[in-house]
Amino acid sequence: MALRIKGEYRYGDTQEDIRDELRRYSVLNGYEATRFADAVCVCGHKVFQLEMDEGAGVAVRLCMACNKRHPMGDSEAYMEEAELEDYGCPCSEDQFELTVGVALYEASEDVRWLYVGCRCPTCGLTANYGDWKNEFHGFRALLDRI
Repeated sequence: MALRIKGEYRYGDTQEDIRDELRRYSVLNGYEATRFADAVCVCGHKVFQLEMDEGAGVAVRLCMACNKRHPMGDSEAYMEEAELEDYGCPCSEDQFELTVGVALYEASEDVRWLYVGCRCPTCGLTANYGDWKNEFHGFRALLDRI
């Protein structure tokens, strides 16, 4: 379903809507996201709390079903220097469906930019919550770690 605009935010109905928002945002950012991965815990759950440090290039998800922490992408390599902040929705909820998108270098499979998108299952707010330059070689391997 198409994203709906209410005030300054966009709202979606499914996790697939995160991809549409990341495409829109990334085009405006100058590095279009063309490859995506939805976060799914090893236990099968798809709703998480999110901690990030954009400056360090770190995103960590906490599964709401099994309480397992998952550094996303190559975040584990940068955890020591990260100062993680909890993220929440303007509706006061702190649980999200998460999708990561990446922009690649032209004629390459190497990552240039990474985007972390969220959708609040309570109110439907769908947005890019963080993005940073990412120099990972081989986007498939990076997205397999989401």
